[in-house]
Amino acid sequence: MKVLVVGSGGREHAIADTLAQSKSIRKLYVAPGNGGMRSIAELLPIAADDLTALLDFANRERIDLTVIGPEVPLSHGIVDLFQKAGRPIVGPSADQARLESSKGFAKRFFQTNRIPTAQFQECATFEIALKAVQQFRLPVVIKADGLAAGKGVTIAETLPEAEETLRQLMVQKSLGDAGRKVVIEEFLVGEEASFMVFADGTEFQSMVVAQDHKRRHDGDTGPNTGGMGAYSVDSILSPELRQRVVESIIRPTLKAAKFYSGILYAGLMLTADGPKIIEYNVRFGDPETQVVLPRLKTDLLQVFMDIADHRLGPRKLEWLPDATATIVLVASSYPGRVETGKRISGLEEASRVPEVKVYHAATRYQDGQYYTAGGRVLNVTARGGSLAEALDRAYAAAELITFEGKDYRTDIGKKGLARTL
Repeated sequence: MKVLVVGSGGREHAIADTLAQSKSIRKLYVAPGNGGMRSIAELLPIAADDLTALLDFANRERIDLTVIGPEVPLSHGIVDLFQKAGRPIVGPSADQARLESSKGFAKRFFQTNRIPTAQFQECATFEIALKAVQQFRLPVVIKADGLAAGKGVTIAETLPEAEETLRQLMVQKSLGDAGRKVVIEEFLVGEEASFMVFADGTEFQSMVVAQDHKRRHDGDTGPNTGGMGAYSVDSILSPELRQRVVESIIRPTLKAAKFYSGILYAGLMLTADGPKIIEYNVRFGDPETQVVLPRLKTDLLQVFMDIADHRLGPRKLEWLPDATATIVLVASSYPGRVETGKRISGLEEASRVPEVKVYHAATRYQDGQYYTAGGRVLNVTARGGSLAEALDRAYAAAELITFEGKDYRTDIGKKGLARTL
């Protein structure tokens, strides 16, 4: 089979790497990919949001299956376009993608379908939003309504901070049209969890659970980011709590979404009142994918084909009992403006650490060398018989990699480790 993966980050590297292990794949393409994927796939100079060029390539090369990594092409309707042309593709329609592309739409969807979530208010103007934040207890969560690459959420501790956030989003347009409207939301107290499922339009299969670390600095401080690290171990959710998530959140969502197909990511807060949904993504999470897929024993290509053919129900997914952890290496100024083009060293040494894989998130390959090409640069992922072992391996490998301005959190998995004491 000939398979095309769309995207260029660490998530897409993990997807492509897992697919490359399938014996059924004859040719693997990634568009546009990044420097780290060049050894497992042919990279295409096609942007992830150039839908016409992607379809033209799929038609010309007779691609058997296309897998979409990032949210933007999904929200722009790439699945609708490919399906109209008769090209098999994994992902939801543009209408269904509104669960991610509009925070306001998602919150109204939760409310209508009685899916447990935080109290909220949608606001279309700066003045209305400023009044709204005063109705919530501090801290208060402010979310840009549109897609913002993981940078559209602020937890404001004070009213002046909330006002400044709203001013930047709605007056200064710091995130462009994404911040034209905002959602003001109750701050939920608890531990986060990332729960993803494969869905084929009628049936779904749950994946192992992960926990992301969104805040920039140790101790869950600093601004929200696209993710500073993650881990996956079965103890994140008890069997009873896992079933509660499925019955109170996942199943009613898929029933209401009607024929939802692809990947559904539920960002959860485990509160004293039970699990509540923070947000949905309509694709694999990043960096959760980098710790979930290394635990999958079932051929990922076969899972994707089952989704495309609407026959996922009978599939029995097999997962490794091991723990996995990923450390995100970032530029020191991330999530602010970063300087790119810094030479990266130590990748081969890091890859030789047992049970370690280094997924490239923002790198460029030139003349035999790798260089940084963004804020989140590399995902150093390790597997172990315990979470402690996985973390030890991931951090040991991370230490071997160097580039100017390299930084990372040193407390990934701390909450998971505490559960083992």
